[in-house]
Amino acid sequence: MQPDFSPAVLAETAGLRGAALPDGSSRDLRDLLWASIDNDDSRDLDQLSVAEPLAAGAVKVLVAIADVDAIVKQGSPTDDHARTNTTSVYTAAEVFPMLPERLSTDLTSLGEGEDRVAIVVEMQVDAEGLVTGSEVYRGLVRNHAKLAYDSVAAFLDGRAMPPRRVSEVPGMDEQLRLQGRVAKAMKQVRHRHGALTLETLEARAVFEGESIADLRPEEKNSAKDLIEDFMIAANGVVAHYLLAQGYPALRRVLRRPERWERIVALAADRGEQLPQEPDATALEAFLARQLAADRSRFPDLSLSVIKLLGKGEYALVCPGETVEGHFGLAVQDYTHSTAPNRRFPDLVNHRLVKAALLGARPTYRDEELTYLAEHCTAQENHAAKVERQVKKCAAALLLASRVGEHFDALVTGAAPKGTWVRLARPPVEGRLVRGFEGLDVGDRVRVELVGTNVERGFIDFARAKEAA
Repeated sequence: MQPDFSPAVLAETAGLRGAALPDGSSRDLRDLLWASIDNDDSRDLDQLSVAEPLAAGAVKVLVAIADVDAIVKQGSPTDDHARTNTTSVYTAAEVFPMLPERLSTDLTSLGEGEDRVAIVVEMQVDAEGLVTGSEVYRGLVRNHAKLAYDSVAAFLDGRAMPPRRVSEVPGMDEQLRLQGRVAKAMKQVRHRHGALTLETLEARAVFEGESIADLRPEEKNSAKDLIEDFMIAANGVVAHYLLAQGYPALRRVLRRPERWERIVALAADRGEQLPQEPDATALEAFLARQLAADRSRFPDLSLSVIKLLGKGEYALVCPGETVEGHFGLAVQDYTHSTAPNRRFPDLVNHRLVKAALLGARPTYRDEELTYLAEHCTAQENHAAKVERQVKKCAAALLLASRVGEHFDALVTGAAPKGTWVRLARPPVEGRLVRGFEGLDVGDRVRVELVGTNVERGFIDFARAKEAA
């Protein structure tokens, strides 16, 4: 990866201006009540959403995605940098954006009050939450309210008054309620089809001045679910659109889990039976029952299942070809297309969509797309390692004064190269250097912290004597 932008990229970026307004083939949608919902501090806004009620309880849902390609031209120095790195890297210490901030947080961000060109995914959703029709086109949009997950979730759940910006925009409160209702119905449809219910506790570093004070879990909420449900649906629509138009696409796939037998064993430990062959619908039914039975311990089960499912990857799908779908989402045709400011595959798929809209030849050759699928997967894995390493260093620093203490932990990895455990509190992961014999993913164990190395991000545990 290239952590810094080259002089050529900086020079090119300095000379860029906003994208030209679209021609008559694009739709002017600026008067719709578009809003963004993201993290409090997010400035690289990739998508907006809005909904309109239709007859018989149906709803029209529109998702606008930043048209990064309108400014970042294929083959330009900025595009070459994005193609090399393929993703933004987010760490507690620093963010390494895929695109210069002048683009990702300004010119190509769907910032509040700004007129922006976008790729629009329009979906008709019936009263049951099923997408019954869809369309993809270019549009001109304006973000009327930059909103944040936590405050929107508190409002939707009835725990707080509307956020200030919601109160200031007439009709935005009911707009959010409508979006929340249709997203919930769409989620129920997905899970009936086998999409997996999973909840993990991702750690977020909390600083006091420049010193790390804690690692606190970031939990899901109704606003995050709303955006997730809309983006999953929009990504599926883009995959189907390219397939229907006879164009290639970079698909996002999660293959059938190789360690399904261990997932079956975890279910058996809880008095449940799963089929011997991978079955997403059966797994989802098991997960839903476990969530209802014990929500407090469900994140541990979710983490174990995620580890055993394996990693997602990118794959080229050409017209007439088939590829494994996304096991976790229980869909066959799925792609990444909703975050072009921070993921290069999304930008590639946008260029393919725009070619399809014009009836033009794809701007990438098949062999180039094959390379990009492999390269983007590899770079995504590298970025994840960097993010994990920074988290490990922060966690090692936080735990450095607690050597000798005992903790409750969950086994998250068990292989010849080592056994790994994750603490319940704080939610950090480390290596089990002694007493790992006979343990496997999903086992609970009491551990003792025996050492840390802040520079290398090492956290070493031993199985506590009372648990041996």
